[in-house]
Amino acid sequence: MSTSLIENPSLCDSPATEFLNDVLKGLSSTSRSIPSKYFYDDNGSIIFEAICELDEYYPTRVEIEIMNRYGDEIAGRLGPDVRLVEYGSGSSTKTRILLDHLVNPCLYVPVDISNQHLARTSDALAKDYPMLSVAPVAADFTRPFVVPMSEFAPRRSCVYFPGSTIGNFPRAEAIRLLADIAHRCERGDGLLIGFDLRKDIDVLELAYNDRAGVTAAFNKNLLHRMNSELSANFNTYQFSHHAFFNDAAGRIEMHLVSQREQTVSIADHSFQFDRNETICTEYSHKYSISEFKRMTAQVGWQCKETWTDERHYFAVMYLER
Repeated sequence: MSTSLIENPSLCDSPATEFLNDVLKGLSSTSRSIPSKYFYDDNGSIIFEAICELDEYYPTRVEIEIMNRYGDEIAGRLGPDVRLVEYGSGSSTKTRILLDHLVNPCLYVPVDISNQHLARTSDALAKDYPMLSVAPVAADFTRPFVVPMSEFAPRRSCVYFPGSTIGNFPRAEAIRLLADIAHRCERGDGLLIGFDLRKDIDVLELAYNDRAGVTAAFNKNLLHRMNSELSANFNTYQFSHHAFFNDAAGRIEMHLVSQREQTVSIADHSFQFDRNETICTEYSHKYSISEFKRMTAQVGWQCKETWTDERHYFAVMYLER
């Protein structure tokens, strides 16, 4: 079936203004930061797909292993005639595995902030799954957006949130997002979510500091994007990539580090950076299964089943409202 891209009004009004405001706010803070969602312009999405192929970056590979091994069980939990809404769909690689096991899904709604990447992926899915209705939505899923209805009434709706993206949010924000998803769902609807598990620090840090420097390029692409879209004048050679595990907070932190004292202009604003001053660009929280169950239970979710790989690197959990 053909696809028709639906654009969320919050993105259509002025994405450049929203981007600029978030950057100015983040760089004006005492601890400078930029929301990680801005990694995912078209080029950033392509670089991230390359990261997922790296030997050091285990999350995607291990999650795919889980989906392949337990696909029938997972699909059985979702049941037939499901409306599947995916948050942060990206290339939908893991979604294809799920679709191959589902019985007669009535609608697939991929939601992603990168319009061009979303359109390409949705068109490819519609071609490869001709009996599936695909209704892509270009939106920031942390803000209100409209979920299309299916032609036929689904037996249940299920939000699919793979890739450990939930770990990118500070815990309080993650809980608010899980509550928002629950608010969108009816009793008996599902949430199928992936999250990264706590493990050896060396394994964690290597996953974000690959030898080929692809993650560094992904991080620094944010500077290129600000230069291109916000008329900033970052010297990308004067910032370096730095990622480390913050044990107290239970998360990987990714930063851009100023290599010298410098001044950067964005629109009509100037920002002075000291040598070694950083911009935090991403968190990636790591959870235990029991910790994640408690967090989701706070906002109305009940864990029905959890699947992990043999090394317990990653988990996929199915919950019901």
